[in-house]
Amino acid sequence: MGTFDLSPFPTERNIVVDAGYLGVGRHLIYALLEVDVTQAMARFHAGSSPGDRPLSFTGFLVASLGRTIAASPGVQALRDWRGRLVVFHEVDVVTMIEPSPGAVAIPHIIRRAESKTVRQISDEIRGVQESPGSSAQMRGLAALGARFPRFVRLAFFWALKKNPHWFKRQAGTTVVTSVGMFGKGGGWGIGFLPLHSMGLTVGGVADKPGVHDGKIAIRKSLNLTLTFDHDIVDGAPAARFAKSLTDTIETATVLDVETE
Repeated sequence: MGTFDLSPFPTERNIVVDAGYLGVGRHLIYALLEVDVTQAMARFHAGSSPGDRPLSFTGFLVASLGRTIAASPGVQALRDWRGRLVVFHEVDVVTMIEPSPGAVAIPHIIRRAESKTVRQISDEIRGVQESPGSSAQMRGLAALGARFPRFVRLAFFWALKKNPHWFKRQAGTTVVTSVGMFGKGGGWGIGFLPLHSMGLTVGGVADKPGVHDGKIAIRKSLNLTLTFDHDIVDGAPAARFAKSLTDTIETATVLDVETE
């Protein structure tokens, strides 16, 4: 039979399995973006000061997403049990953080991302990487949830979806996940969206020829996928949001507050 390893299935991955199940059958639309991050990455690396924790590129994207959603909060609206739309103006971003290579990612919620600097978000991400137990999502009901029987977990998710205010406390208002942020050759990721109305999947970065200042030059291109619940968000506002997010990332305006 050859050699092989045998290990228990990580209990924490039960939530991942549930997420895949809940994502099936939703009416989702996708926007595949190529974002020129040449200027953003140059400013990003220049903003890292010796002695400080390194800035997180995920933190930069979370800050950019938070500010873009704050300007168009309808993209993260949720329906309550009476069918009404609840539109939150605070942006609580679920950010998948891998504490160590191969470990199950922690769905840490960065609260009020629209009002935090890239440095503040980066320090929060680094803090969770260094001490996973510091994340609220690693304590209490969130930590025990994966150990409940599946029918209990699915009933919990159903009740959560019917109460947007409870949903916001437990699961944030949007989600960011990565499938190889700095992978060579770029590439998009098409992730599932189990509960939120909008999510961002971060793909790879690649060097590609592009037009800049009227000249063809090699630029750094980041592949992003925006996913929207079409029951909540129509194509036109989704397209406007995608354009706004692209502009925010390419101009790296969220880094301006770092130097004030």
